[in-house]
Amino acid sequence: MASTYTPLGIELMATGENAGTWGTKTNNNLSLLAELTGGFAQVSIAGGAQTTALTVDDGATTGTAQRRMIELTGTITGNQIVTIPNDVETFYIIKNSTSGAHTVQFKYATGSGSSTTFSTTDKGTKVVFAKADDGTNPNIEDILSNSSTINLVNQNEVRFEDASGGEYVALKAPTTVSSNLTLTLPSSDGTSGQAITTDGSGALSFADAGIGIGKAIAMAIVFG
Repeated sequence: MASTYTPLGIELMATGENAGTWGTKTNNNLSLLAELTGGFAQVSIAGGAQTTALTVDDGATTGTAQRRMIELTGTITGNQIVTIPNDVETFYIIKNSTSGAHTVQFKYATGSGSSTTFSTTDKGTKVVFAKADDGTNPNIEDILSNSSTINLVNQNEVRFEDASGGEYVALKAPTTVSSNLTLTLPSSDGTSGQAITTDGSGALSFADAGIGIGKAIAMAIVFG
């Protein structure tokens, strides 16, 4: 019985096979495992609109899809598609280091499953999970696409944003730092369960926050 191979090219040797070469093949498998878990490769996709297929070489470490991190390079003059074989199940760190204002889509070789795309101005890094969850239409998930991010605008300002760039909150340091900070609060009307709020102009006021005394005590205990 001949060897078989996993979707990422690791050789599965049959019992009693490869006499005299078992050690070499095992070492080769271990080298491939090292590439699959932490390997790095640069793949040029330079040129006009085209599809570049990342490959799996059975029993070898030469396949372009057999790395953990893949950096896409080259000057692109048209929109690019980069594919992996339909049965590959793993996660990748994909860095778009191309030059040229064109999109780069990362997807399975065939089918209508989900994919992820670098926009024309996105020269960043994506963490994607190739699910191999369907024999015909497998899906690729951009793991961080729905996560909030912290955007360091400059050394004085940090913004917390959602995946579409919508700003949740920004923290900005003053250009001139003083040793004293004064915060002037409005006068409370004496009603319990209120919180300090602000309007569109930044003016502070007290408003009903629906916080009873029990909740207030609990929050004080939690936050110290």
